[in-house]
Amino acid sequence: MGILENVNSPKDIKNLSIDDLKKLAQEIREIIIDVVSKNGGHLAPNLGVVELTLALHYVFDAPRDKIIWDVSHQVYPHKLITGRRDVFHTLRKLGGISGFATREESIYDPYGAGHASTSLSAALGFAVARDLMGEKYKVVAVIGDGALTGGPAWEALNNIGWLQKDLFIVLNDNEHSIDKNVGGISMYLAKILSSDMYFKFKDEVWNLLGRLPENLSERAREIARKLKESILNLSVPTILFEEIGIKYYGPFNGHDLKQLIENFSRIKKVKGPVIVHVITKKGKGYKPAERDPGTFHGIGPFDKKTGKPYPKKLPRFSKFYAETLVKFAKKDKKIVAITAAMPHGTGLIKFKEEIPERYFDVGIAEMHAVLFSTALALQGLKPFCTIYSTFLQRAFDALIHDTALQKAPVRFAIDRGGVVGDDGPTHQGVFDLSYLRIIPNMVVMAPKDEDELQDMIKTALEYDKGPIAFRYPRGSIFGVKVKEEPQVIPIGKAEVLKEGEDLMILAIGVEAYYAKLALEELNRDFLLINARFVKPIDEELILSYLKTGKFKKILTIEDNTIKGGFGSAVLEVLAKHNINNVEVKLLGIPDRYIQHGSRDELLHILKLDKDGIKEVIKEFMKL
Repeated sequence: MGILENVNSPKDIKNLSIDDLKKLAQEIREIIIDVVSKNGGHLAPNLGVVELTLALHYVFDAPRDKIIWDVSHQVYPHKLITGRRDVFHTLRKLGGISGFATREESIYDPYGAGHASTSLSAALGFAVARDLMGEKYKVVAVIGDGALTGGPAWEALNNIGWLQKDLFIVLNDNEHSIDKNVGGISMYLAKILSSDMYFKFKDEVWNLLGRLPENLSERAREIARKLKESILNLSVPTILFEEIGIKYYGPFNGHDLKQLIENFSRIKKVKGPVIVHVITKKGKGYKPAERDPGTFHGIGPFDKKTGKPYPKKLPRFSKFYAETLVKFAKKDKKIVAITAAMPHGTGLIKFKEEIPERYFDVGIAEMHAVLFSTALALQGLKPFCTIYSTFLQRAFDALIHDTALQKAPVRFAIDRGGVVGDDGPTHQGVFDLSYLRIIPNMVVMAPKDEDELQDMIKTALEYDKGPIAFRYPRGSIFGVKVKEEPQVIPIGKAEVLKEGEDLMILAIGVEAYYAKLALEELNRDFLLINARFVKPIDEELILSYLKTGKFKKILTIEDNTIKGGFGSAVLEVLAKHNINNVEVKLLGIPDRYIQHGSRDELLHILKLDKDGIKEVIKEFMKL
């Protein structure tokens, strides 16, 4: 019987020996590798925090003490020792446990998150609430150094230093956020371990002490070692953290359980805010993940013996987009590619490899990515700002205040548009059509398939009157025939996929592809329009068909929230022209957060796949 089988809460690890904790760490790694190889998930980040998680729960008393995980994509070890071991096999499955921390799931998850750089603000809020309510508990925030590239983290640090609340911050330094960390903050942390002062002191003093008499040398070397560590800890970090009022400790080996427990136990008694810097290895304990932590950050099912993902029949939309963009960029020297810490996820790793001088990874800083892209566009370059739909939400102010207001021709490639699947409500890209279409000067498109995607990339490239966005889904392309030469789509012009009468179906994005399949199986002559543009919408085409008097019903279909989305745009057209003699049904994402499950499962539940659309049409038309 293993140790993990007897761990039902953090209390069960507090009396374990260091040797038993090490065995427990190995068991945790084995079960994480096994489950993620079947279900997919965030493997490398979780393997890197096993000892850190055990040390935190050993020293602190959750759930009374609050442990807040930044991004929370590294909570698998935490879940395994907080009562979710027996359901861990359901990780990220429909009806199973989430891949992130969620308040609804456990009292050990005091704060939910799926995006980076939120933990410090949340932790300070918990600490202030604790003190105002006269309660006594510790507040711990675990933040990766990659998350320090996000603006909210620095806003929080400034406030934490000012308020001086008791707060325990763990800086998990693994040189990665999702992919290899970039930027000044990452380099700064690296300097702590490689500063000239550190190595100069080490070499010169070490050599000097080596010349002392034999009976003094070992004692002197021990003193020198302690002094060396003191100089390391009092040099560079002091400037950054202690000058704003946060005590700094470390760096410590994040895989040394004895050292972590001893230091956490000592430092948690310190009054005021503290930062404890730990060094961990992303992917620790699984060689494929250690060698390639970027790929294993978030991965689908794979062969755990070899570490190789199971082959897919067709490439992903992300890869298709990136390869198409590279082709254009080789011909047009003004094209630049921008990503916010997602070179692998967005497919732009190919752009980085082939055209590195025009590739920019700005870190986990989506608002900066938009502002940076805006300035590039204003200076005559052609930036393709490539960000997941759910992450672009974080740059909403910049989209309005900077890009659109100044009519900067930034090309927004919005990955993971629509239902995403396994990552759940924090990652579903179901709001972009709504929040983009309300912005003046913005053009918003969505392709029905990969052939139309390449046309939209071409259209965006040629459009220079202001910002233009195109969103495409997560998952594999459909395998349709792709033209050798992409074509520019006239702005705001829809496409008739099927002529008909009685029912007018207006679909946007890949929902037009599914609707076409549905009508083929129904074998009914209903009108199907592939809208292509959410803004500007093709009013002229819609009105031309309505004027015929052949249509009494309209069905709009979108994989976006119904609130303010494509269907709302159609209703606005009808209201504008006083058309009230048609019955309208809006099919899309209901006004609630969509939980995790596979993309296919969720589309089926929401009736947004081929079969679901058939069912809705039959019911609406009373077939």
